[in-house]
Amino acid sequence: MFKLHVILALMLACLCAPLHADEVRTVVNDQQAKQQLLGSHRLSLQWVSWDQFGEANVVESDGVLRITGEQARDDDYVRMDGTIMQVDAKSFIFNGRIVTRVSHINEGQPCTRQGEMTFRMIGARKYWRLKEMENPCDRPVVDYVDIFLR
Repeated sequence: MFKLHVILALMLACLCAPLHADEVRTVVNDQQAKQQLLGSHRLSLQWVSWDQFGEANVVESDGVLRITGEQARDDDYVRMDGTIMQVDAKSFIFNGRIVTRVSHINEGQPCTRQGEMTFRMIGARKYWRLKEMENPCDRPVVDYVDIFLR
């Protein structure tokens, strides 16, 4: 009888465990917002260009939303790569890396933000803006990293 309980407990633990221990499914609190996120979007950092946008792409695989993107002009750029951890009606939580390089900021050296960050839409805006706007490498510089609705 004891062996049966142990076997059942182990089977239940295996069924409840994620497929990959290091990758957790994206929490979707708003299906419409998820649909808005999926696909290709314009991406911008104001220091790179307001006229020539880059591109960010959101794809879903095994319940996980991933986002990659880049905007570049001359030697300046913004690049992002990571996972969308949570989707809400007007915001999403991103976990990954955003690297910016602007010739007149941080002595022209790349600046990396890494970890959990929030993008949100405020008011009638048609884009998500990175909430953590203060440049961690050259204060008090403010970076507007924007991802636009299609």
